[in-house]
Amino acid sequence: MSTTKPATETVAIGTLEEPRTGFLRGLLRAQAFQILLVLLVIIIIFSALAPDTFAQWSNFRLIIQNASILAVLGVGMTYIIITSGIDLSIGSVLVFSGVVSALTMRALGGEGWGVATIGILVSIASGIVWGLFNGFLIAKGKIPPLIVTLGSLGMGLGFAQIITGGVDIRQVPSVLTDSIGYGNIFGTIPMISVIALVVVIIGGIVLHFTRFGLHTFAVGSSEIAARRVGVKVDRHLIAVYTLSGGLAGLAGILSLSQFSTTAIAGQSQTNLNVIAAVVIGGTSLFGGVGTIFGTVVGLFIPAVLQNGFVITGVQPFWQQVAVGAVLITAVYVDQVRRSAAMRGNSQGLWRKFVSGGRRG
Repeated sequence: MSTTKPATETVAIGTLEEPRTGFLRGLLRAQAFQILLVLLVIIIIFSALAPDTFAQWSNFRLIIQNASILAVLGVGMTYIIITSGIDLSIGSVLVFSGVVSALTMRALGGEGWGVATIGILVSIASGIVWGLFNGFLIAKGKIPPLIVTLGSLGMGLGFAQIITGGVDIRQVPSVLTDSIGYGNIFGTIPMISVIALVVVIIGGIVLHFTRFGLHTFAVGSSEIAARRVGVKVDRHLIAVYTLSGGLAGLAGILSLSQFSTTAIAGQSQTNLNVIAAVVIGGTSLFGGVGTIFGTVVGLFIPAVLQNGFVITGVQPFWQQVAVGAVLITAVYVDQVRRSAAMRGNSQGLWRKFVSGGRRG
């Protein structure tokens, strides 16, 4: 008995220690965590270069406020890319929803919370209709998401320009601009950022702790396998694209509140910025992998770079170069990890890079 007791204790200790090691390794290897470290380094560098301007709460508040609308869009895009899809239409859906909402509120008199509430509902409903349209064609029509949403991009923007004659609508209820666009909680926290935070938290909970989120990962990992275990894939894809459309509609009313105009020509790069942020944050373009937290971190990298370059006197165009480099690196990292996982190879990323991906 004395010989077996130490062995039992050793096994027990091993089983207790392994999860801790696995958690730390998993955390360090998580792309979202690595991107967070990159973001912190960028913040530290700009804070050292401009401590009196960049490293101030008023400046961080501005960065957070500017990223809030993109964060709302990023939640829906994360779900879509996890299913190995894409949505190029979110910027146009945002514009269209804002236009329809602004016209509705103007027709109803243009002021008061009653009118504003109807405008909010109309904007979200407009986005939902576009999401249903995209999802139905992708799930039932079997048309590639790239083609469907590229078509919706042009259609949504075209309809918005037809309705308005290409002229922005500037009649926005003051209750929206005063309470949502420029309103604050506790004196300094932007209301629009609080709304975005609520959307992010709910989106994260649904993605990681509900059956809907589990099915989202299952569809992205293997659509055939998901069907075999009973997931209604077509219905789920329609729901995911509808969710993205509804969030684009919400973003439309937030944009209307913040800028007091429909900004028809101001969203041409929105879809690409959101897709880049989602991918930089660790969501795989191949599907089946992603987090809402990573998306939020990915959103702040271009926002911080643009703000820091302006403050330090660097041409803001360098922000596009830097974000492009980070995006390519993120996709490369994801591809290397997928290749290593498929081969059962735990080789380190740096070693793979210098060895050209060869074994050994």
